[in-house]
Amino acid sequence: MIRISEAVLPGHPDKFCDQVADAIVAECYKADPRAYCQVEMSVWSDQVFLTGGIVTRKPLARDLADIVRATGRRIGYVAPNAIDASRYEVRDTVCQHRADARTWTDRVNDQCISVGWAGYDAKVGWLPPEHHLVHAFGRALAQSCRSGRLKGQGPDGKLLVRVRESSDEWHVEQVLVSLQQLPEVSALDLTTHVVEDLRDAYTVLQGGDCRWRAPFDDIELLVNPNGPWVNGGSEGDNGQTGRKLVVDYYGPRVAIGGGALSGKDLSHIDRAGSYSARQAALTAVQTGARECRVVVAYAPNCDVPLDVVYEMEGRGERLPPSWYAQSAARERYRGGRHIAALGAGGHFTDPELPWNQGLRLQGTTG
Repeated sequence: MIRISEAVLPGHPDKFCDQVADAIVAECYKADPRAYCQVEMSVWSDQVFLTGGIVTRKPLARDLADIVRATGRRIGYVAPNAIDASRYEVRDTVCQHRADARTWTDRVNDQCISVGWAGYDAKVGWLPPEHHLVHAFGRALAQSCRSGRLKGQGPDGKLLVRVRESSDEWHVEQVLVSLQQLPEVSALDLTTHVVEDLRDAYTVLQGGDCRWRAPFDDIELLVNPNGPWVNGGSEGDNGQTGRKLVVDYYGPRVAIGGGALSGKDLSHIDRAGSYSARQAALTAVQTGARECRVVVAYAPNCDVPLDVVYEMEGRGERLPPSWYAQSAARERYRGGRHIAALGAGGHFTDPELPWNQGLRLQGTTG
């Protein structure tokens, strides 16, 4: 079976928008633990557009334009990169309202289909192996661009992997890397460093999991096949919040409900529902199922879902209907202490997040 998956680096313009949006959500939670926030960002060249609505009892401590520029600098949009975040012109049309946000946050305010998935085991983060692999490679390159062999390159980049899966053996056949670079760096030097970083990351994976069978030297690598890539980020492409959903979720192998994640406080049902469904699917796999997909349908102003559908291989534990209530999810993930970092793409790849840890509860098995 051929498996393919994709990831993008934090400096991709869509991911820049996601990270700004979640940084704004985090700022709202600092002002009000019950904050309502739904914001979106788009970017092109040096133009940033913010839209949406915020409700908090206290004013935000920072201007939204400052959050945009600070996020860009943190990502790596600084000289001598093609993008200098300090030059962004921010058009802020976000409506900020001072009130008790619970009017909006203490109920389901939209319809939604949420999907959670888990499979395999902890060695691949309960994710499809190809998706675990491409994110591991992406993290390695992003770290290298910050402080390793590739320091100063990026921060924009994209990866694609092609894996042949048979039984409990995974043979990586192809890896494609497109990485923004400084103009004075030669293609040979860039490629050499990328190969070294990927080799190191792959060696770590193989050392912890014997299912990665292909020798690294047998993998076909493509690095910037379109030639030197200097004008990355918003200088090379426009960006929009919520346009990397398959990357954010489980890769193309797993169908998703379609609700965007970043830019919404944790009372929003498409975000809270997706995290709840992931934790439920993970619980099923940790208690005996080989693979589990949970599909949950919500209606406006209805605390409990219209339906919860389990698609399970094997027998695992099913969480009770009360688990999926919006009120329960709102309290379970309340506070948003992790939220500022999620826009980079760690929603379901970070094992420290509560919804990426299953629950071993007593209940009915299915």
